[in-house]
Amino acid sequence: MATYAIGDIQGCYDSLQRLLERCAFDPAQDRLWLVGDLVNRGPKSLETLRLIKSLGPAALTVLGNHDLYLLMQSEGGARFRAKDDTLQPILDAPDREELLTWLRQQRLCHVEGDYCLVHAGLLPQWSIARARELAAEVEAALQGRDWREFMHNLWGSDPAGWSDDLAGWPRLRAIVNAMTRMRFCTPEGIMEFHTKGETTQAPAGHLPWFEVPGRISAESVLVTGHWSALGLKLTPNLLALDSGCLWGGHLTALRLEDRVVFQVDCSPGEAQPLR
Repeated sequence: MATYAIGDIQGCYDSLQRLLERCAFDPAQDRLWLVGDLVNRGPKSLETLRLIKSLGPAALTVLGNHDLYLLMQSEGGARFRAKDDTLQPILDAPDREELLTWLRQQRLCHVEGDYCLVHAGLLPQWSIARARELAAEVEAALQGRDWREFMHNLWGSDPAGWSDDLAGWPRLRAIVNAMTRMRFCTPEGIMEFHTKGETTQAPAGHLPWFEVPGRISAESVLVTGHWSALGLKLTPNLLALDSGCLWGGHLTALRLEDRVVFQVDCSPGEAQPLR
């Protein structure tokens, strides 16, 4: 049995199929760990969502910002629609409710052994155990009876930092933003959401979240995506797997047992123009 961690798919269904073939993935005995952002901007978000759902326990995914954006769009909670969104086929699909209900059941982060699977990252003051506790709060809200109200209160970048005193929607929003949107933060954990470039473009006073000195989660192995400009970055304790398939790069899988890398080029017709 092998576990393949795969970077952001974002609707690049054809690339995903080719990557699974490259890995010789067998759902009867292997597992997939998906870093989130299954959907949006690529041309086949609906097909991607259906495929991952159909794999049942062979596929484990955490939620990314685009996955949550889909849920917000489904309930009118997002404040605008981007021109490059590719979510409408999901929203028009006959199995829409089945797919969205399944998506709401997925975790915000997954902890197993020394690994923590999370879309973007963790704030420096969070241990892995604390992050899992906080993620569970969000998951309970997504799966609870007031989840639609949550979707109408999730949008936004405030608060930009964490405090244990946060409550209500601001508390859940801060957890979600750290785990699905963060790239740079200050040593105190104040997040900045506008800069999307390489690590050398960090705003003044900010660092890539994984370079903050004294980060409590540094002894665990974090498996992440989200940051295409960072590219494939493999260190003893960070496996960053977003290699920019959507932007004409590669879709990457990493076999966790021996850290062998599998990649395919972005399939024709899937790449979006660089912004």
